[in-house]
Amino acid sequence: MTPLAYIVSLPVRAYRLILSPWVGHGCRYQPTCSAYALEALEKHGALRGGWLALRRIGRCHPWGGHGVDNVPD
Repeated sequence: MTPLAYIVSLPVRAYRLILSPWVGHGCRYQPTCSAYALEALEKHGALRGGWLALRRIGRCHPWGGHGVDNVPD
């Protein structure tokens, strides 16, 4: 993971550590949005990985999709 991607991943890691236990496990997608974001940042770096993570979070709403949504290669 690039240094910039690591910095961008810190809020995601903080969410998983602090807020995720309180929010619950009602995820519409598999893997969860936070796991997707970390994987996207790992594979594609800060810019493209961050964009993919934001797009995924934008799709996560009651009228959005569901099911398996893996990070593209």
